[in-house]
Amino acid sequence: MTLLVTAASGHLGRLVIDALLERDVPASDIVAGVRTPARVDDLAARGIRVAELDYARPETFAPALAGVTRVLLISGTDADRVAQHRAVVEAVRAAGIERLVYTSAPRVDEVDYALGADHKATEQAIADSGVSATILRHNWYTENYLDTVARAADTGEIVAATGDARVASASRRDYAEAAAIALTTDELAGRTVEVGGDVAWTYDELAAAASEVLGRPVTYTRVSVEQLTEGLKAAGLDAGTAAFVAGIDDAIARGALGTTDGSLSRIIGRPTTPLAEGLRQGLAAR
Repeated sequence: MTLLVTAASGHLGRLVIDALLERDVPASDIVAGVRTPARVDDLAARGIRVAELDYARPETFAPALAGVTRVLLISGTDADRVAQHRAVVEAVRAAGIERLVYTSAPRVDEVDYALGADHKATEQAIADSGVSATILRHNWYTENYLDTVARAADTGEIVAATGDARVASASRRDYAEAAAIALTTDELAGRTVEVGGDVAWTYDELAAAASEVLGRPVTYTRVSVEQLTEGLKAAGLDAGTAAFVAGIDDAIARGALGTTDGSLSRIIGRPTTPLAEGLRQGLAAR
């Protein structure tokens, strides 16, 4: 069985490859799909096949998929990523891939938010393709908050428009292990799973965790979506980007990230990484 990991030069992709190797998948059975192969010479040196795979260049798809059994499609970040995802899914269908695993976003069929809409459209494209698939709806990565916590080291506060909402974050390594299991076993075949941390925490608890990690008091300052948008624009973001970022906080406030049922820890066979530990590890690795 040959496994292709797309976006393999990214934070999550590299961790998935590590998780596959830890599960005793031979390096020769792993394909690292990357936009720029020269960036992953270290993976090639470990015996992993490196293939050029650029979501924006469909001509790279078929060569990368040659001889592959299962594919992990890590969601892209370009503005036109839905069209890019659809093109990859079509290439996967045409190549006769046995299973596609996709990293989606939480509650895309329950909560309406801009980021979720792209993932919902990709999930629909996968369903329409007829390809056997596993959809892993990732809650937030704890690492998403590293910049926020680093700023709090200077300011002593975390500013957000999330109200009293909760976030069930987990570390990228937790999600990577789940992706490796989805690729190498049949237990998640055909399933859509909301995966997140064991604990859904509030931003007051995020501030407390930041205080613990930083060794200084940190507080959570609540603002409105409008105030956050204007603050982001004042910090130099263009109006569209500021609205998008503030919209994420609005989605969090409406409960997009607050659901957790222990699915991730059951899949990986251990508790997910606690918030403070995840922050500490992430800051240490920077």
